[in-house]
This record gives sequence, C-alpha cells and structure tokens, in this order.
Amino acid sequence: MFTPFSSPRKSRGAPQSWRRLSLLLLLCFVAALPCFPQSQDREDEIVANLAGGRAIVHVARDVIIFAAIDNPVEKNSIPPRVLDLDATHIGILFGASEWRIPADPKPVRLDRNFQRVSGRDPRYQGPTGEAESDLETLGTAFLEKLRPLVSQLHHKLDFSPDEPIFQVVIIGDAPNDYGPEVWVMEYRIEQELIATRGDYWQTRILRPRFTQLYPPEKHAAHVIVETRYPPEEKGPTLAELIQGNDPRITHLGSGEQRFSKVLDSLRAGQAQKAVPLDSADFMRAVLPLIADGAPFILGTMEERRGLDWIVPPQEPVEKVEQDKNRPPDAPTLRRIPKP
Repeated sequence: MFTPFSSPRKSRGAPQSWRRLSLLLLLCFVAALPCFPQSQDREDEIVANLAGGRAIVHVARDVIIFAAIDNPVEKNSIPPRVLDLDATHIGILFGASEWRIPADPKPVRLDRNFQRVSGRDPRYQGPTGEAESDLETLGTAFLEKLRPLVSQLHHKLDFSPDEPIFQVVIIGDAPNDYGPEVWVMEYRIEQELIATRGDYWQTRILRPRFTQLYPPEKHAAHVIVETRYPPEEKGPTLAELIQGNDPRITHLGSGEQRFSKVLDSLRAGQAQKAVPLDSADFMRAVLPLIADGAPFILGTMEERRGLDWIVPPQEPVEKVEQDKNRPPDAPTLRRIPKP
C-alpha cells in the first residue's frame, strides 16, 4: 500500500515539516477532499513512498565496501534501492524514489529504465567548478525524471530550502588511476503560489547539489564515510563508534586479530590501507550490531571485478541503458586531483 509523500514515523523524531506535509496529503488522498479548486484540468493527487536509512562506505586497499541500512521514515516505506549506473559506479537511492498516481496501478520507480543523457544540458549548468560535466550529466538525467512528478504537487509544502526531496549516493572507482570516489547528489524543490487559482501552488524541482565525501582533502584522515536520509536522523556514525571505542565494536577486535588490525587502520585514519578481505568480513560482522535488527545490504566494488554482493538486496539491481554516443575518453565523475 502506498502512503502519502513524506509520512515519517513520529517515533523516529522526524522534522515537523515532514509531519505536516504527511498530514496534508493524507487528508487529500484518504478523505477525498478537493486538493485545489475544481476545474476541467484537475489532476490526480500524486503520492510517493520514501526510502530512508544510512549509506556507509569503507574504501579499503584495492576495494570499495559499501552498505545501506533500511531505516523507514513511514510505515510502508520502500528500502534504499541500488542502481547500476555504469561499469564502475552504483547509486543508492533515498527519498522520493517511487511515485504513483492513484489512478495508475503501476508506480514510477526512479531506479527503472534509467538512461544517462548525452552531453551537458546548458539549462542546468551551475557555476564553474561546482561539478564535473559527467556528474552534471548524471544529475540532469534524474532531474528529467523528477520534473513531471514533482510538478503534480499543488499544495503548499512546508519544506525548508535545505530539505532534499530525493538523494543519490554515487559510489565507484574512476578510471585512469583517479581512484575511488563517493558523492552525494541532492534534489530540492521550490514553490510559487498561483494567485488566480486560489490555494494552488506550482512546484518545481531544482537542479541537484553535489557533495564529495571521498576522497578526503590532501593529508586528511581516510575514514569510513556515511550519509543519512532524512539528514536530520540522529545517532553516531560508524566512524564515531569506532573512534569512541564502542564496546560492541571493541569486542569484535578482541575476538579476532584480523579485525583488530582493521580497527587499528581505521582509528589511525588509514582506512585505505586495511586488508580488503578482512575489511569486508569486519563490515559483515559490524552491520548487524549497528542496524538494530533493520534490513541491510552489503557489497564490494573492485576496478577489475566490478560489483559483488555479500548481502544482496531482495530486489534485483537495475542496470543502466548505456549511452552508445558516449566517447571512451569522456570525463569521469571524479575531479582531477590538484598537484
């Protein structure tokens, strides 16, 4: 059963704006109240299921180990879904990644039928240096899928400017020896009141914002990186638990010498030097301790072998439709390191 867009469980400490948005759409959809003045061009109220949780990435020696923990923001939430973006990158989708018009039994899933667009769309170019062209191209592809969905939201939504409606965590290994990379791509909305139509709001999706989580700045510590959705979700990160000598994690290290060596590397800020197999086994052991019974997925990515699952998702991973016009020397997602 699909529930109205942004309907978090109050026990999760969800922001007030998410709860008010949930109540508004719930009244319109369940009670069948008019969502805006009656007219011949009246549209069905669109609803969406949100994916909430945590994405955790440990870049060890010659391997990227990634995980996603399902932390529902509503009763019938969907899990974070993984999309195979290309041969060396995957995306973990959070937020409004599944949409549905009540009259249509088939939902619109942003992890399905995804095809990267060719070239850089000048309508969505940001200031010089904000993101590499390949990342902008990827952002535009999701933007084009979101625009017709978001445009069907016609109530005033109590969102702050910094609250993303949709988020993609991009994880991969760039070619040409640029190394591993982790990006967060976030989409926000803006609204305008149409005065001639009463309480009727026009909703627009904004071009994405990009944040690079990995690699760190030069000479900075190499640690496990983590991001959450909604961003307001509280609690220590895995890196903080490790540095704080959480007894559950310390017990893992005392039980196996190889885990102790992994922890030594992590606490020293040298995660990139940890042994790959031992690091993967450590992540497999620690995730149940921090997930508190929630479902999770766990996989690895290597430059030569690609994606391998340790704890696979229940649903199959959708592969991207490759852009046949993309030249082999096209730019990667990774910014070229400064000398």
